[in-house]
Amino acid sequence: MKKTMSSEDPQKQEQTKQRHFTFRINLLFFCIFTLFSVLIVRLAILQFVEGKQLAAEEAQTAVRDSPIAPIRGNIYDSNGYPIAYTSSAQSLYFRMESDQKKDDVIAMAHKLEQIFNEFGNPTKNAMSAAGIIKEMDVGYDLEKNTTTPPSYSFVPRRIKSGLSPKEIAYILEHRDELRWLEIMEESIRTYDPGTIGVQLIGYMRPFSRAREPKNGLDFYKNKQNTQGYLDTEDVGYDGIELMYQEELRGKNGMKTYPVNASAKIIGKVQVEAPKKGNNLFLTINKDVQQVTEQAILDQLVYAKSPAARASQYGYAPNAKAGYAVAMEVDTGRVISMASMPDYDPGMWSAGFSNNEEYQRIQPFINNGTITTAYPNYPADELKDHPTSIVYVGSIIKPLSVLIGLNEGLFGVNTPYNDTGVFNFGKDNNAKLTNSDRKAYGPINAADAIWHSSNTFMSAMIGNPLYLRNGDKAPALWESYLNKFGLGVLTGSGLPRENPGLSEFITNTKETLQSRMVYASWGQNEKYTTMQMAQYAATLANRGKRMKPLLVDKIETYEGNPVRTIEREVLDETTFPKQYWDSVIKGMEKVTVQGFEGFPYSFARKTGTSTQSVGGKMIDNAVFIAYAPLDKPKLAIAVVVPEGGFGSWNAAPIARKIFDAYDQYYGLDGVPKGGKGTASVQ
Repeated sequence: MKKTMSSEDPQKQEQTKQRHFTFRINLLFFCIFTLFSVLIVRLAILQFVEGKQLAAEEAQTAVRDSPIAPIRGNIYDSNGYPIAYTSSAQSLYFRMESDQKKDDVIAMAHKLEQIFNEFGNPTKNAMSAAGIIKEMDVGYDLEKNTTTPPSYSFVPRRIKSGLSPKEIAYILEHRDELRWLEIMEESIRTYDPGTIGVQLIGYMRPFSRAREPKNGLDFYKNKQNTQGYLDTEDVGYDGIELMYQEELRGKNGMKTYPVNASAKIIGKVQVEAPKKGNNLFLTINKDVQQVTEQAILDQLVYAKSPAARASQYGYAPNAKAGYAVAMEVDTGRVISMASMPDYDPGMWSAGFSNNEEYQRIQPFINNGTITTAYPNYPADELKDHPTSIVYVGSIIKPLSVLIGLNEGLFGVNTPYNDTGVFNFGKDNNAKLTNSDRKAYGPINAADAIWHSSNTFMSAMIGNPLYLRNGDKAPALWESYLNKFGLGVLTGSGLPRENPGLSEFITNTKETLQSRMVYASWGQNEKYTTMQMAQYAATLANRGKRMKPLLVDKIETYEGNPVRTIEREVLDETTFPKQYWDSVIKGMEKVTVQGFEGFPYSFARKTGTSTQSVGGKMIDNAVFIAYAPLDKPKLAIAVVVPEGGFGSWNAAPIARKIFDAYDQYYGLDGVPKGGKGTASVQ
């Protein structure tokens, strides 16, 4: 029995194994079938039920856009000479991050100073660690050892543009060590090395700084949201660069690329090129502008020279700044506008070598022909020197005479006995004199301008207006001045233009009578050089005030016309011809220095404006003129603070400007020679 059973057991076991195997195989197939069924059902749901929703989600997340800053238009002079233009450069940027330590950032600044010194372009200003920290704008000041909050957070700061190939190579090779740094290719504003019309052209700053709540400009508020401005792009911050920002900027481009869920690029990048900005052609003539700038610098040197000391009248050792504007009489085109000293505007993008260099140029960054600027003195001495806005002095006298004639205070031939002294006020206890106390005897209106008689202006105009009109006299006086561009904006459109200061209205410390008396010969009116030039041109136009034009035309980057700027008359005042003839006759006889051999008849008026600054009385040299006398073409105004007599240290500058204009345009309409001549509109 036992043997039989043992022989049958293996067979039963084998059968049992087969049944189990078959069951497992069937179970496996069933599971696979079930899984495939679920997968097919899920795919069907994805395809037919959720397909549209998933496709929409894929379209929202699969593409990334990256804006590209526009290419800025160029700025040319009237003959097409490039003054400011766009070029490509490699720039170094610093990123602010939350885990940065002060010591690490300072150490990086010192390392960059070493790199720039060793591998940088030797012709450019070296950057110190303190200067680099300033550009990083992280809130540290190495020179003052102070800490302040940064101007803005988590926006890359440009440290330096125009990196040399060696600088680029070193930084890329040591990128692990030099963390927080990026090298970007970008469009950089390049300015002519001749520093042509620097303050007129203006300068540029990163948009991130231009929109700052504290130190930014109102012009750029909300620009990022409404016009796509990028924090890293440069924008106009002053002058023409700011005034024509929208025309020059162009429009953003766009870089589009597909990405996966990990934000990695998985396809071909598509680029929509940025739209280039428009080009500007200024009214400024590069050659006349450079003559103007050099004439000012030369005169400042002369004013301190032994020759000037020997002349008695020309010596002005404290004169360190000068301003001049030349404006076409019939068109209003500004041919030259110089504010000296000037500086290299490329510093704003290239980076300042140190904070000391930044502070040095602060007094004269502003355009001194239209607003407040200071001479090149240390900051702690500026309070002891006048700004660019000074009393107009005796150049007001032609208008004073016109006012007196028009108000019926005297006639063109009414005699006045000039004794050199005039008394006024209660009991005649106030006294004023002519320059050097000169007495001219019997004079009329034209003679009073010729001799620059303070007593005539006071006795025949300022004092009678006060006695007749009382407290209404200032408003009457102001209305006349405004008609000639004094005490109002000139209409040039330049940002930050100052309307001047009419102290015969605001100076309540003095009696109204005293203010009107002194206003009649220019000692209660502070106006800009641009206002004085517009005033001179209005005299030349016999009452027609022209808008100062700074741009001739605007073209696309490719050279297609956009628009031409036309002449514009802002105001017109009518006086009888005999009044004008009397005034011009007096202006024609004024004695000036530097016009020996001048081939044209011309009208002019010198001024020596006296003011108290820093507890002492100083004299500013002021001068206006226009030529030729019969068909006026060009009007000029020159101001040299602390320059002494206008005849000696302002008039010679104007003569050189007239000569330059005659060379390239012709005061009679015929250029006298020289390349770059241009026709006058």
